[in-house]
Amino acid sequence: MTSSMSQAPVEPVSRQQPWIARWLLRVPNWFDRFFPRARSTQLFWLVIGLMVLSAPLIVTPLKIWQQGVVAVFLILLGWAVVKLEQWQTQRQASEYLHLFLAWLSIVTTMRYLYYRTSYTLNLDGWLNATFSIVLFMAELYAIATLFLSYFQTLKLRDRQPVDLSGIPQSQWFNVDVYIPTYNEDVEIVRKTALAALALDYPEEKKRVYVLDDGRKFPDRREKLRRMCEEIGCTMLTRDNNDHAKAGNINTAMRRTRGDLVLILDCDHIPSRQFLQETVGFFYNAKVALVQTPHWFYNPDPFERNLLTQGRVPVGNELFYKVVQKGNDFWNATFFCGSAAVIRRDYVLRIGGIAVETVTEDCHTSLRLHSLGYESVYYDKIMVAGLAPEKFSSYVGQQVRWARGMAQILRLENPLFNRKLKLTLPQRLCYTSATTHFFFGFPRIMYALSPVLYLLFGINLIRGLGVETLVYALPHIALALNANYITAKEVRFSFWNEVFEYAMAFQDGIVTFMALINPKLGSFNVTDKGVKVTKRSFDYESAKASLIVVSLLVLSLLAVPFWLVLQPEAKEAVIINAAWCVFNLVLLVAALLVAYEQPQLRRAHRLERKLGAVIYGNNNETLSGKTLDVSENGARIVLDSWPNLPDAVEIELTGDFGKRAFLDARVIRVDPISEDQVVVAVDFVNLSQSQNDALVLVLYSDVEEWYAQKRTEIDRPFQSLAFLATGLLRAFRDPKPAVPTEIRKQIHAAAQIYWEGQFYPGIAKEISSRSLRIEMDGNLLPNIEMLQQAQPPVGLLLSQHTTDDNPKRLVGQIEDVRVSNAQSSDGVVFLVNRSAGGVTADVEVSFPAHLDARQGSKIRQLLRDLE
Repeated sequence: MTSSMSQAPVEPVSRQQPWIARWLLRVPNWFDRFFPRARSTQLFWLVIGLMVLSAPLIVTPLKIWQQGVVAVFLILLGWAVVKLEQWQTQRQASEYLHLFLAWLSIVTTMRYLYYRTSYTLNLDGWLNATFSIVLFMAELYAIATLFLSYFQTLKLRDRQPVDLSGIPQSQWFNVDVYIPTYNEDVEIVRKTALAALALDYPEEKKRVYVLDDGRKFPDRREKLRRMCEEIGCTMLTRDNNDHAKAGNINTAMRRTRGDLVLILDCDHIPSRQFLQETVGFFYNAKVALVQTPHWFYNPDPFERNLLTQGRVPVGNELFYKVVQKGNDFWNATFFCGSAAVIRRDYVLRIGGIAVETVTEDCHTSLRLHSLGYESVYYDKIMVAGLAPEKFSSYVGQQVRWARGMAQILRLENPLFNRKLKLTLPQRLCYTSATTHFFFGFPRIMYALSPVLYLLFGINLIRGLGVETLVYALPHIALALNANYITAKEVRFSFWNEVFEYAMAFQDGIVTFMALINPKLGSFNVTDKGVKVTKRSFDYESAKASLIVVSLLVLSLLAVPFWLVLQPEAKEAVIINAAWCVFNLVLLVAALLVAYEQPQLRRAHRLERKLGAVIYGNNNETLSGKTLDVSENGARIVLDSWPNLPDAVEIELTGDFGKRAFLDARVIRVDPISEDQVVVAVDFVNLSQSQNDALVLVLYSDVEEWYAQKRTEIDRPFQSLAFLATGLLRAFRDPKPAVPTEIRKQIHAAAQIYWEGQFYPGIAKEISSRSLRIEMDGNLLPNIEMLQQAQPPVGLLLSQHTTDDNPKRLVGQIEDVRVSNAQSSDGVVFLVNRSAGGVTADVEVSFPAHLDARQGSKIRQLLRDLE
């Protein structure tokens, strides 16, 4: 485990811990003395040696009660090692504890596999035999995937950037920035292009290119061309769409002359320091590729539809926080298509970006590694992208990746292909990557196995009962424990099953077809920026899951009949029933991912803590920090309770000093303590230049994205409980925060002009849309008529009655409320007491269609009146 994955600052090992814990935590240090600076080769052969020495532990036969004791001991040992790892503070200790658990898990799994092969395959009859072997093959795939993942994550590599300040700028590389696009919204491309132009790198050594492949959309292309001219980047086009994104990039590489190329998907907005922290790695002449993580600032369908509120890691965090770091240790980091810098000459030597598969990125890096070039994985989030909003779009994206990886496996065969000049660790890492998406059919088999037994009487596991459990449970528990150490902050327990069940049926078909014919399928652009405005169920994407859920429910209904009619099969029936319940929890959660929940916000909120200044009354400034912010608004924490108008000006400042000045409307003020309030604002009437400045502050001027480190860690039972209660959350009506009218409290002179007469009063509250005036009701000739007619009126407003130049406005009477003669602040109007003194609260609105004429006057009054 790496420092970037640590839960929180942990106190050093102290005397308060049990003496045995302090002693055990020193074991990794002793181990380090025997294997100082263990590199990839030594670690590889150490693992092989451990496996050979473990053979007797795998095949030694035991009686059932003896195996039961061993199972209990192994489960408790795994739990103890996990607790021990949580106490430690040293990275090496965590790595060695993971290594120990991985070894223990492998031995236990092989022992289970030995038992499973020797005693539980049911070959009685062709039907039993067929399904028994299919389930066994699914388990073999899962075990192979588990072992490969252990190998990939034996040691995680953390990199520090190479400082460019010691290198003369004349010797810095020339960098081309490529932004490939096809049919995406021009505003999405604009954000990425603006941030690319703002990258902190010498202007004479950086060129930004928008690579447009959307020749089928001439109107959009023209709009894109004007945008490029306006902001100062270059648009490149071609006369065909051959090989989709890969062909687009290859065409550009033959037309530009940069030493390095930064490739950005058109929705991947880079932070300004991207090149400063990646280009330095290329001063190692062997480096051909530097990859950084992909991160998405909007919730993906799992996060939004399962209502996790960001507390559960998303699908790609395991890959970018663990797997790629492990790949980097073995020099097997692969290109992910975006947020990466490549050395142009080296890529051209392999014929450019690979075009034979739809995952051209991974295929390209495999060829670079085969020529002996090196890759770098730098684990710092420096792009903010858009995840697919709808489940159908997510499925399409995952299916493309699944097809592409299967194509690479079929065409290149990285494990056994002698033409590829790869090291054995690289072969294993690429085999793990290209076989990862074959989980579809095994996952379907796990879901259907108890159904086949309970509904159709097909016995897939001979002698299924307590004996099987005492071999299987330690295998499962230790696998969970070993993965917990490296993944507890990036993949919560049982969520991997939900991810896979949600995709299993589409994935299984696609990977199978790609193996048969790797030329099938084409590159599909993933829809981005889609708005989900109402609840809906994606039946097309989830119909196979619905069928399996129905079968699981029917299987559970059959359990009582089994127990009555065949009591001798009680153990097998109970185990299959429990298996059904477990599968049902996971599959219902996977189904809920297809139940689209509406987006309550117009723009996605970012948990950025930006410096904020609110300009309010008479140039008074209020300083605070944003609690969260989007392109449409923000919540700002202030250390005082302000008397704000609803129309204000706001200044936001990024991490490196970039500023945006914005007009805003205060929509809500919420107290959070005796001294602090949260002011919620909407940004209004932003010009294009203000929008551009805001985009740079939000997405470019970022020192570190808040998702770089997570504080939440996996709690397995809580994770399972959260999934099991998904139905209780899915159908709750969303309740967005309700805006409240914000009006500045004032005490100013006001006059209403109506039917040729002026009527004086005191203005008590004002906003950009309305005004409240307290008046002497006896001076108004006909209050009832004023209430009913709600006529337009003239207004004169000033701080004092003696002011020479009051502001003249037009308003609309909305309401007149009558009360006793004393006003709200204790002022008693001079009234005709014989007529009965009354106070009239007059509500006046400012007509929106007059904003162009009197809006500036109202904003001036909001600032000046007190």
